[in-house]
Amino acid sequence: MFHSLYGKKLGLDENNTLRHEEGSVSLDSGTKTATATGTGATGTATLNKVSGKITTGALTTAAAATHVLTLTNSKIAAADQVYVSVGKGTATTGTVTVADVLPGAGSVVITIQNIHASAAVNGTLVVAFMVVKA
Repeated sequence: MFHSLYGKKLGLDENNTLRHEEGSVSLDSGTKTATATGTGATGTATLNKVSGKITTGALTTAAAATHVLTLTNSKIAAADQVYVSVGKGTATTGTVTVADVLPGAGSVVITIQNIHASAAVNGTLVVAFMVVKA
């Protein structure tokens, strides 16, 4: 069933894929969480879903420093848009933001920056993502 929203056709198809005239967002099921390895400047995780959340290892990212998370994900193509947000898991200090998102064939590289002037991140972060197919 499709409806018009601001002059665009929008709706779910027979595969529960949210479709519009310029692309689609797929709604998959099952486990959508993973835990990343790596607690230094880099981390890695694997989650083959079009949306989900990754919990990092316990980080100690200094003020103004970055943590780069590489997510291996067979659902991502280089032309896709990957929307990312980051929040504190067990961390109570630092101020984190998504600094860069670079999708590739089968992965996305997410750069998280601690923008706090002096406090380091002191625990885990939770990174949520959603893939919009090109």
